Formats: sequence, structure tokens, C-alpha cells
Amino acid sequence: MALELQQLVLDLLNTNNEIKDSRTIVLPGESTPASSQEAQLLIQGALNSLLSREMITYTTQEVFAHDLSAEGAQLAEQGSHEARVWNALPLKGEGAGLTIPELKAAVGDESAKIGQGRAFKNGWIGKEGDKLVKLVATIHDGAREELLEIKNTGTLAAGDKALADLRKRKLAVQKKLLWFTVNKGPSFSTSIEKPETDLTFEMMQSGSWKSTSFKKYNFDADGIPPNGGALHPLLKVREEFRNIFMEMGFAEMSTSQYVDSGFWNFDALFVPQQHPARDLQDTFYVSDPSESLPPPEAYYERVKQVHSVGGFNSIGYRAPWQPAESRKLLLRTHTTACSSRLLAQLAERKGGFKPVKMFSIDRVFRNEAVDATHLAEFHQVEGVVADYGLTLADLIGFMQTFFKKMGIENLRFKPAYNPYTEPSLEIFAFHPQLKKWVEIGNSGMFRPEMLEPMGLPPDVRVHGWGLSLERPTMIRYGINNIRTLVGHKVSIEGVEKSAAVRF
Repeated sequence: MALELQQLVLDLLNTNNEIKDSRTIVLPGESTPASSQEAQLLIQGALNSLLSREMITYTTQEVFAHDLSAEGAQLAEQGSHEARVWNALPLKGEGAGLTIPELKAAVGDESAKIGQGRAFKNGWIGKEGDKLVKLVATIHDGAREELLEIKNTGTLAAGDKALADLRKRKLAVQKKLLWFTVNKGPSFSTSIEKPETDLTFEMMQSGSWKSTSFKKYNFDADGIPPNGGALHPLLKVREEFRNIFMEMGFAEMSTSQYVDSGFWNFDALFVPQQHPARDLQDTFYVSDPSESLPPPEAYYERVKQVHSVGGFNSIGYRAPWQPAESRKLLLRTHTTACSSRLLAQLAERKGGFKPVKMFSIDRVFRNEAVDATHLAEFHQVEGVVADYGLTLADLIGFMQTFFKKMGIENLRFKPAYNPYTEPSLEIFAFHPQLKKWVEIGNSGMFRPEMLEPMGLPPDVRVHGWGLSLERPTMIRYGINNIRTLVGHKVSIEGVEKSAAVRF
């Protein structure tokens, strides 16, 4: 229908050079001119399509007309209320009249109420006792004729006063009608060639774009409203962790360095150079460049000494020291590498050591097999508290406060081993859905072999703890496969609809 109508417009222009009034167009499949507003809207759609290709130009004309309301259309078909009342009554002297209730039963409440008054006013009916009868044998239903005239022409020859009376009776409504005057455009043709909307790779490759007709951009058209951005569930949970840390007076440390050296990732944390975590099957090493810049020389020598021969009341590991291991570049396996840099900077700060509370939430990398609960990269949430005279009881109390703010109050602590913390504690919480204890984090107090080579005072103690970001997120959102939380299998719709999380 659309293409047929466009072709009809072009053919009419080709014959007449101008279409002065689009209401004279006879639509395809119709036998009468397109005088209705619905038909003119169809024509306007065809004109807009041709206008976008500069094949035509057109101007819009406005005219005010009248149309029948639903009640008016019914009266035009069945007769006015007063005529229906007159039809229901017998002629005077030719039968018994009708009482008001009988009239209502015959023509309906509305027609009886409205038509009775108008019929009396016109002298069509009268009373005989308590009954109504016709006073005249014939009538002229002028109201119906006016409604039919409006239906056919949109106006009344009787003028504005008669139209106002029908509008007052809510039998007619005024509306604005559009019609169009159409002329040839600069690219007028009787042949419709649909322009291309996209420049494709095939067009560029074959060169066909040079002779292809493209649809012009309409910069005044409204675009599709963009959907609002949505935070990934990981980002929502991360923000809640950040709020908890900030509420407890922590500052966020810088963790933007994904690539680090073996020295800062392992050696500075008193992790032996022979530890299995440093093997290729557990750590991603960088091939180019393969070595880092040297660490501070004096600090490097102190770390080397405490590893190989001991120091600071420790016998060390008594194992051969390999400088090449310290220089290897790798993807950090934990954000504790950033914590070690921070603590070393605190030891060298002018004015001496001052207590700090720092946290970080960032990405780490481990050479692990990917399955439903493990990825080769994940996020670590880490906190560090450094102050004089801290004890293990302080660490346990702090952990209870921290996890309570997450809504986890039923905790257990289990002794564990970490190369750089002593004592070390694994943190377990009771999972009400799984009905069992699950590990939720790791913690401990950094060893003197790690802290004193940095130059920190001997009585400074440092609490450290960490947990993953992915596991709490999976629990909060009921996700049982981590690959549907991170990676190419993530549902965009699921991200958009994921609820806010509150601990």
C-alpha cells in the first residue's frame, strides 16, 4: 500500500505538475476521494517518505471541521430523542396514551428525559390526563438531518449557531483536519528507487558506493532514547565494601599496578624463593620484558639477608638466594604486594611512623584451572591496620566488627599458616542456606621478618586480612557458577535488572 501510494503521488505530479488538494486523491482500491482524516494521514506518510528523498515538496493546510460524537452517530442512524418519543406515542384520539414510566420503558430513560422536553417545545406531543399523546400526524426531524449533514460534509449550512448548539448537546465535536499541496522536488522522478541507509564493507570493497543512492540523515529526528547505565553486581557489592571501610575510618590505597616484580610480590612478604606459589603452574610471568628495575638497594640487601641467613631474631630460611627470582616480572597474585610497598613507604616517611588504616579492592591473577568457582583473575578485598602494640585479640575483635557490618555475626577463627603472617587465622561463617560453615577470608599479623627490614619500629604491629569479592557477590545474588558473573556468558539483561545490595 505504501509503495503504491507513493507511485500514485508521483504519477499525478508527472501528469499535472502539482497536486493542489490532497483530498482529491483517490487511494488505491478506493472509489471515492480521500476526504477523511485517516486517509490524509496515510497520504502524509507517503509524502514524508518521498520528501526524505527530495522527490517532492509539500505544504500542510489546516481546516477546522466537525464530526459526530458516539451519541450523535447513534441519533443520526436512529433519529433524534424527540423524534423517537413522538414515534412511540399514539395520535390523539386514536388510542390510549403512554404514562411517563411506560414511555421510559419504550424508548429508554435518556431519550424519554431529553426527547420529552424538546417534543413539547416543538408542539409535537401533549398531555391527556397523566398520559402523553401525539398532537401532529407528521414531523420534520431537523436534528437528525443536521447530524447527517455533519457526517457527510463536516459542517452545517445553517451556520455556526446551529453547530454550537450541537456541540453544547455533545452530539458533535470540532477537530482540526489536515490536507496537503504537493509539488515536484529537485530529485523528482516517476521511478521509486529505495535509497540505502548503510555503507557496507561490500560496497567499499566493490566500489558500488560511488553510484549508490543513500538516504540523507535527518538530524532533526528524535533518536531512540538510550537505556540508562547499569552497575554490574560486582560493582554494587564492591561499593558496599568501600562504604563499610570508609565508615570505619579507612583510606583507600593505590592498586593500579597489575604487573609487579617477584621482589615486591613475594620476597618483601617473606615468601621463600622455593615456595610452590612461585611456580609457573600458579603464577603468570611476563615474557617481554621479563625483568623489573632493581628495588631500593639497602632494603633489598636487608630482605636478602633475612631470607638467606636470618636476622631480626629469626634464623630465616637458610636457602640459596637467587637475584633473578626477585627481578622476574609477573601479574600480581595478591594485592598484598601493594600493601608491602605502602608499609615500606610508611617506614621512610619524614617525621617517623604514624598509624594508618588502609584498604584496597582490585584485581589479581593466578594460573588456576577455570571451573564453576574459580577464575584465573578475580578481585581481592584487603585491609591493613598498622599501629603500636596491636594484639591478636585486636585482630579478632576487628574482624567481628567488620563482618557484622556485612550482616555476618556467627564467626569462627581457625589457626592457619601463611609465610608472611604469624599468627594466621582462617575466618569461617555459618551459611544459613547451605547449613554449614564456609571459609570467607584469611587474616593474620605480619611477621617481624617482613616489617623490620622495611625500617618500621620493632613495636609496630600490622593486621592484615583479605577475602574475595566474587564469593560474597555470588551468595548475595544466588549465583552458583562464577562464569555467569564474569566473562562472555554474563547476561546483560541480568545486569540491568540486578537489585541493589545492602549488607
